[in-house]
Amino acid sequence: MRILVVEDEPTLQAQLAEALAAAGYVTDRADNGVDAHFLGDSEPYDAAILDLGLPRMDGLTVLRKWRAAGRTMPVLILTARDSWHEKVAGIDAGADDYLAKPFHMEELLARLRALIRRAGGHASAEIACGPLVLDTRQGRAMLDGQTLTLTSHEFRVLSYLMHHQGEAISRSDLVEHIYAQDFDRDSNTVEVFIARLRKKLPPGMIETVRGLGYRLRAQDRP
Repeated sequence: MRILVVEDEPTLQAQLAEALAAAGYVTDRADNGVDAHFLGDSEPYDAAILDLGLPRMDGLTVLRKWRAAGRTMPVLILTARDSWHEKVAGIDAGADDYLAKPFHMEELLARLRALIRRAGGHASAEIACGPLVLDTRQGRAMLDGQTLTLTSHEFRVLSYLMHHQGEAISRSDLVEHIYAQDFDRDSNTVEVFIARLRKKLPPGMIETVRGLGYRLRAQDRP
């Protein structure tokens, strides 16, 4: 899962990026509204964390421009604790949730997980696909109750497929959602991660959809 972090305070931006990385996300960062608008308008993010008090273009303007352009990724806005009017304005502009500063990082991560789950149509913190379960709180996957041993990239690929199970996902989509913008991307590596995952999952659970990509679906088991 790929997250855009928009925060102009360097220390908080670094803390957010570090916490998100530890939770298994990849992040791109912006410290002003102009760069944030460009990234959010041109890159496919699974969610964005958006501070409202930004230089060059304020966060509300960024959010309105994203929504006007049809950008639908979940957005969690960060506001000053007593600025209730900012919270209302943010939600009216298209924000999905808000968090007042200062905040506990655990709460931000929980809210972010919930936004991403809801965007994929999942209500529970545990997403199931047959015998396979993704625990979004613990950042782990289990098969028949046993925790799978996965590399960070294998987990990101599986997590994205789990959030979008039943859909045909192209290699390019997977690349865009498991790597940050400045990473040296190679779509061929996706095939490697898929091959490794297939060895750890029931046969046929990850299907190849000719001309489209891959699809995760539950298999009937004897």
